[in-house]
Amino acid sequence: MRDITDRMVTGEAPSITARSWLQTLARGERKRLLGSAIFGVLAGSQTIVVVVGLAWLIGQLAVEHRSPMALLPIFALLASSVLLRAVFQWGHESLSLEASLRIRQRARAQLLDKLSALGPVWLTTQHSGSLANQVVEHVDALEGYFARFYPQLRITLLLPLLILMVVCWLDYLVAVFLLLSAPLIPLFMALVGMGAERLNRDQFVAVSRLSAHFIDRVRGMTTLQLFGRTADAQQDVWYATDGYRRLSMRTLRLAFLSSAVLEFFASVAIAVVAMYVGFGLLGYIEYGPSISLTLFSGLAVLLLAPEFFQPLRTLSQHYHDRAAALGAAESVVHILNTPAMVGANEAKTPLSGQSVIELAAASVAYPGRGQVIGPIDLSIQQGDVVAISGASGSGKSTLLALLAGFLPPSAGEYRRQEYSQCAWLDQQPCLLHGSLADNLRLASPLASREAMTVALQRVGFGPLLAQLPEGLDTLIGERGVGLSGGQAQRLALARVYLSNAPLVLLDEPTASLDLDTEQFVIAALLELAQEGRTLVIATHHPAVINAAKRHFFFEHGRLKRGVA
Repeated sequence: MRDITDRMVTGEAPSITARSWLQTLARGERKRLLGSAIFGVLAGSQTIVVVVGLAWLIGQLAVEHRSPMALLPIFALLASSVLLRAVFQWGHESLSLEASLRIRQRARAQLLDKLSALGPVWLTTQHSGSLANQVVEHVDALEGYFARFYPQLRITLLLPLLILMVVCWLDYLVAVFLLLSAPLIPLFMALVGMGAERLNRDQFVAVSRLSAHFIDRVRGMTTLQLFGRTADAQQDVWYATDGYRRLSMRTLRLAFLSSAVLEFFASVAIAVVAMYVGFGLLGYIEYGPSISLTLFSGLAVLLLAPEFFQPLRTLSQHYHDRAAALGAAESVVHILNTPAMVGANEAKTPLSGQSVIELAAASVAYPGRGQVIGPIDLSIQQGDVVAISGASGSGKSTLLALLAGFLPPSAGEYRRQEYSQCAWLDQQPCLLHGSLADNLRLASPLASREAMTVALQRVGFGPLLAQLPEGLDTLIGERGVGLSGGQAQRLALARVYLSNAPLVLLDEPTASLDLDTEQFVIAALLELAQEGRTLVIATHHPAVINAAKRHFFFEHGRLKRGVA
């Protein structure tokens, strides 16, 4: 299983399917799942003991006219069987729920590791609402499959055989009839289940789109209000939710249909057994074991007939869990099969000298756009302060993404120090809904409040912090709502100072800053370089370029040496 996980994260083509992925997850908890199935079979065996014992007691009381006091040991045995069945049932449910929880934790970790390996550039092509729905809802949809359907499938294969052996001992004609009627139920359930699986897959796709659709409208609410389009947006959301409702109802109709198929055939089979027992006891049937049919044997097989179909009934109740899990797994596997770039520490050619990153004839190409930058030969030394300039769209941000390892080179080589971490500051920094301290702890979870205050002061955020009544506990909205553009940029820059990453990549760090604050931030960046950290800054501000040790600029996708 570890090999499959590693291949999914590193980007090798694993060629996994939804079914193979679910089976791989199940193998990781096979002991608990097998134990759950064994406990389920043991619980069913106690039901057999109770049913057969009850039929024997009725026969002894009604036919043999024995005293109830003489049968007290049998009553005690049946009572203990009932208690033992409860214990086995508890073990069955506890193990299956624990296995399901562990499997979902492992599945979610695999998915998050894969998203991390795909990198921020790939994530920008996806919708955050859809991804969040897959990480949370789609993984949680696996619960019923592993907690209920998977163990019940094993129970259904074993428990009816055990009941069939007991019925065969009592009356082999009833056993033959049950054996002939049993295959019809899974056959029709499978036919119905294939349609349910397809509908569940469509349903999960629809709910992901609905999540993305709703989040888009919420984020754009201000723009919609300014242009007077809120009513249209509300109507669009209503149509989207109504379409999802219709799809859900179609799925439920199929689920009810599968249960109806099972109940129909089970009821017919039980009715035939009841007719056979009744006519046999009345003497109308004189064939085979029916001649020796007694109240005990007839009542026992009649009571065991519903128990023979009960595992199938339970499996039918949980059959939609299987369809839901396969539908959810399809979307998750689609992400797991997405190729990711090989990690920089896997480059075969070693770095030379004190280099932190080296590019050798490296190029980057985008689908539909062709090559956007390159070929580039570049060596970033430890302690360097490198400025990258160029016109908007010339490739500065793409080069930073390549240096960070977010993009694989389409040609050439990319080498980076093994286990080297980098701090990143984008043009639009990611700020979460929470306090200032919460956002700073993204870079250093164990940072003290004093260290966070120092970092804010180094980027010129100190005067504003002193004016805030709640200080570091001041709440801000998602994407820095409540702060100006420059304040949000400085807060994100403070996270860079809190991190201990030796390589710092900054994309327009002084954008939205006034002249005085810009000079303040530049001085703070140079202090980072004096601490031995390497800085690569994409900028068009002359002040930042003049502060750098080396300067490169883009011209027609090629990186050329400038004057710093």
